[in-house]
Amino acid sequence: MIYDFKVTTGKGNELDLSDYKGKVILVVNTATGCGFTPQYAPIEQLYKDYHEQGLEILDIPCNQFGGQAPGTDDEIHEFCTLHFNTTFPQMKKSDVNGENELPLYTYLKSQKGFEGFQDHPYKELLEKMFSEADPDWASKPDIKWNFTKFVIDREGNVVARFEPTADMADVESCIKSLL
Repeated sequence: MIYDFKVTTGKGNELDLSDYKGKVILVVNTATGCGFTPQYAPIEQLYKDYHEQGLEILDIPCNQFGGQAPGTDDEIHEFCTLHFNTTFPQMKKSDVNGENELPLYTYLKSQKGFEGFQDHPYKELLEKMFSEADPDWASKPDIKWNFTKFVIDREGNVVARFEPTADMADVESCIKSLL
């Protein structure tokens, strides 16, 4: 269950996800230098619009995809607040795939695997890049790129996974249906 996990905040404090019981949670791996980085703006808007109704956001910066989250946790936080006026909490920069991945991500991927990219200007580029690196890439549950999102309901169930190519309106609709 999601409430069995803990993550570390960007300031180095431990956050027990059981503190979020009864909340809807959006977990997203982010990067500051990615073509999807502008998604910080609609994510912040979700937080502003729905936090009072019970939405929490776990922003987990990750540098595993093209080295697009360079810098320290403080530098990443400063970038996000300066460029996107983010107010939701950021976690410590962490791996989401591989031997050093956060246990939270091992669990999330076990609950919702990769189901394909949605129509998006980057879809063909991403598919080509992954196919060249691993012909079996689409069948693996790994996080494929920055800004993959998981939505957890108020009971702690992982109810949806949205790839970075998903329309943010679809993410919002899912969240609204759970609040």
